[in-house]
Amino acid sequence: MAASPLPPPDPRFVLRGTQSAVHALHFFGGAEGQGQPLLLSGSLSGLVHIWSLQTRRAVATLDGHRGQCVTWLHSLPQGHQLLSQGRDLKLCLWDLAEGRNAVVDSVCLESMGFCRSTVLARGQRHWMLAMPGRGSDEVQILEMPSKTSVCTLKPEADAKPGMPMCLELWQAESSPRPLLLAGYEDGSVALWDVSERKVCSRVACHTEPVMGFDFDSQKARGVSGSAEKALAVWSLDEQQALQVCKTHELTNPGIADVKIRPDHKILATAGWDHRVRVFHWRTMKPLAVLSFHSATVHCVAFAANGLLAAGSGDQRISIWSLYPISSDSSTPLSGHVEDTEVGAHALA
Repeated sequence: MAASPLPPPDPRFVLRGTQSAVHALHFFGGAEGQGQPLLLSGSLSGLVHIWSLQTRRAVATLDGHRGQCVTWLHSLPQGHQLLSQGRDLKLCLWDLAEGRNAVVDSVCLESMGFCRSTVLARGQRHWMLAMPGRGSDEVQILEMPSKTSVCTLKPEADAKPGMPMCLELWQAESSPRPLLLAGYEDGSVALWDVSERKVCSRVACHTEPVMGFDFDSQKARGVSGSAEKALAVWSLDEQQALQVCKTHELTNPGIADVKIRPDHKILATAGWDHRVRVFHWRTMKPLAVLSFHSATVHCVAFAANGLLAAGSGDQRISIWSLYPISSDSSTPLSGHVEDTEVGAHALA
């Protein structure tokens, strides 16, 4: 007998109450979570909600972006500080310790683009910030919290990559030099040596602007999405040269966000087609299509414990428990064919 089809997918639970589209998500391991992470969401209306995953309710609302869309959220390594970036051209630093929710500092952005900032920890109290610069094709690097300007990264005169669309600062284990990966409007991804202020390599990944990417520094491999119907997987060799390894064709065009899970086993994409797609990271085998949302999925985020969150234009945040993180890193993942709608319980 043929196996009966799997039931449609169900999130573990759904968070409601943002009252506008969700454009940014970030898991935050604060003490208030009592062992469970908190989830931060940024909305089109300019609010940041802090969610308890135990009560499944918002425990606080931060209002620091004058009604302008919150596009990026990131917690700092010292544990109780949060960065939020908004379309009001402001990056806010929040103090969340002991129930506080105050803006303690801010940085003014000089570009209205869609590019999200990125940070690199430089010890417990210092961090490097990369953000869109004054020129449309520039990236500004600051030393924080002093706001000291480190440099401005501007493409060489003959290169015309357009605006930076997404950024990721990182550091190789073998070198103290900070590096920056940048996805551009022309569909290329470039690797910058921040200290030398030069591009080490650049590779054409897409014919449309890079809308989102993530980078696995352990495997020196990244994945990016754009408005087209394909994901690009690219790698970085020991000579710091980028190259496209493979592309994966999608059923529908448009990827708004891409995230690799912290254990480097799976990745998730946020789709314009209202779906979240899950892939095996090593093989890029499609594992699941999660079709809960009724509008564009703008963002996805993974918690350290493996929970997946997806935020959408339908004003809802879905929480999924897929492929539990195994303590045995050699445990294989079972697979499912792309566009098979699978239930969360079927993914264990």
